[in-house]
Amino acid sequence: MLFIGLAVLSLSRIALMGWQWDRVMAEGIPGQMLLQGVRADLILLGYLLAVPLLLAPLLAHRSTIGLWRRLTLGWATAALVFVVFMECSTPQFLMQYDVRPNRLFVEYLAAPAEVFATLWNGFRTAVIAGMAATIALGVAMHRLLRGAARTVAPWSARKLLLTWPLVCFVVFLQIRSTTAHRPANAALFALTGDAMVNSLVINSPWSVLEGVASLMEEKTSSEIYGDMDRGRVLAEVTAAPWLRDYRFAHPELPTLHRQEPAILRDRPLNLVIVLQESLGATFVESLGGLPLTPELEKLKGEGWWFEQLYATGTRSVRGIEAVVAGYAPTPARSVVKLSLSQTNFYTLAAGLGEQGYHTEFVYGGEAHFDNMRSFFTGNGFQKIVDRKQMKPKFTGSWGASDEDLFDKSLERLNVLHAQNKPFFSLIFTSSNHEPFEFPDGKIALHDRDKQTVNNAVKYADFALGKFIATAKRQDYWKDTVFLIVADHDNRVYGNSLVPIKKFHIPGLILGADIAPKRIATLASQIDLGPTLLSLMGVASEHPMIGRDLVRYDKAPGRALLQFNDYFAYLEGKTATILRPQGSPLLGRYDAATGAVDTDNGGTPTAAQVNRALAHVMLPSLLYKEGSYRLPPATVPTR
Repeated sequence: MLFIGLAVLSLSRIALMGWQWDRVMAEGIPGQMLLQGVRADLILLGYLLAVPLLLAPLLAHRSTIGLWRRLTLGWATAALVFVVFMECSTPQFLMQYDVRPNRLFVEYLAAPAEVFATLWNGFRTAVIAGMAATIALGVAMHRLLRGAARTVAPWSARKLLLTWPLVCFVVFLQIRSTTAHRPANAALFALTGDAMVNSLVINSPWSVLEGVASLMEEKTSSEIYGDMDRGRVLAEVTAAPWLRDYRFAHPELPTLHRQEPAILRDRPLNLVIVLQESLGATFVESLGGLPLTPELEKLKGEGWWFEQLYATGTRSVRGIEAVVAGYAPTPARSVVKLSLSQTNFYTLAAGLGEQGYHTEFVYGGEAHFDNMRSFFTGNGFQKIVDRKQMKPKFTGSWGASDEDLFDKSLERLNVLHAQNKPFFSLIFTSSNHEPFEFPDGKIALHDRDKQTVNNAVKYADFALGKFIATAKRQDYWKDTVFLIVADHDNRVYGNSLVPIKKFHIPGLILGADIAPKRIATLASQIDLGPTLLSLMGVASEHPMIGRDLVRYDKAPGRALLQFNDYFAYLEGKTATILRPQGSPLLGRYDAATGAVDTDNGGTPTAAQVNRALAHVMLPSLLYKEGSYRLPPATVPTR
């Protein structure tokens, strides 16, 4: 098992390095990568060896040798099949996420219908080839192991008991892999400034198993970056120019404050948020991307257009928590999925529902995906409309097409307007999601092959344009603020620890009496909630730490970015990057090229590190305390 495992993992690493040779050579350490890769493989295989090794004193005797052979053969075969399967899964995952399989590989298993439909419709060849390779190699390895198992003879009790402690000690050293104070961990193999190259050094089974472990330890996830006491965390965060003048009068709800709107209205406006799936700046010409969003380009001159808006993460649920709840990112899973946030957790729906708004979520797929239904219904959304309530003309792997989604949304908006009460509708699109399925004959294809991300983006933009054009003709347009914003980019990759450029997303606020304006300052998705409330004319208490860009649109901003286990606090062209079990780095960000230079960035100051650390620790602190909520007396009922 040890020698076959080393061969499989080393050959896979060599193949992956050859595939990504340009980026590997850019870092200039291929030999060190291979050497350290073997070290990482020995650690993984040491854990796999430990299981049968610990059973040896009980079973490796003459009376139980048959059972011993069967157990070790079964375990070794299963372990190596797991290794082969993960390595076969790596290329496609690497193409999508620019790292080896990690915790996302496990998280997606919670939605098997959507995942398997996506895999079958978008990656059928890769799935079949990967499964075939796993089965073929699994059979071959089983035969080799079975042949070896036949030669296993029982040891005498004396020989076994004298040898076993020595073997245990050797395997212990193999797993520990160092004589330093701390055993080797994944951070030890981060040899370069390119996160993808770093991921090649370790192996995919280890990466996934570490991801599973991180899911189990997520309640203390932000502590991987360092320590900071609660008072210091709050002081650092609330010292921001847009927060320092607020009064935080609830010690048990430390970020709760009352925000008065910058625009006073006799009747506050309605709110519609269109959360666009995977629409990064990559696809928006005026933001330096491809010319794939002509409808959005037409609309950008009619409202507030964000030139430097950044997503907080790389998953839809991360975008949801930032846009809908104003919640900052952490290394843990999104609060959309966590147990303590399924009720009594602040969202715009909870706050607006308290003030008499009807609140609902409209989605073309199954609302239970990513635990959205549970999170939304438990936190202020009074109605959920998903695929089951629609009669779509076109259905793909992820549900109704964007046109069908928007048709249903227009129908719902007319119903809500007729009720003569304020409303908030969150609309979440899905056509721009692999395997990129959409109706024929709707757009002039950008790429020759239909099912590509570029064509899907263009179709999603076409559907959005139709939706806004129709909404403009309705009576509620003059009383409603519309936000169009992406949840994240399509594929987040780049030869840096945190590929900041791939977090850049479009954002547009229009409708009602919103005058055209360019928001040039650096902004984060967590700034959108306070800004919308101010534009709508809503006075409310809330725990959001984002800034109201109606009042603070000129001051230098910041963006909070979570990329795997790295957290970046971006200010201007400087990013303070926090690493698990490693010293912070200072990166110089070139927005034009997307390069993040950590080699010549220098060392972050204590103030920069403290600011970054406070912002990544605060959301974890608020989650654990259950203090990201409204006061008990004002929690809306359902």
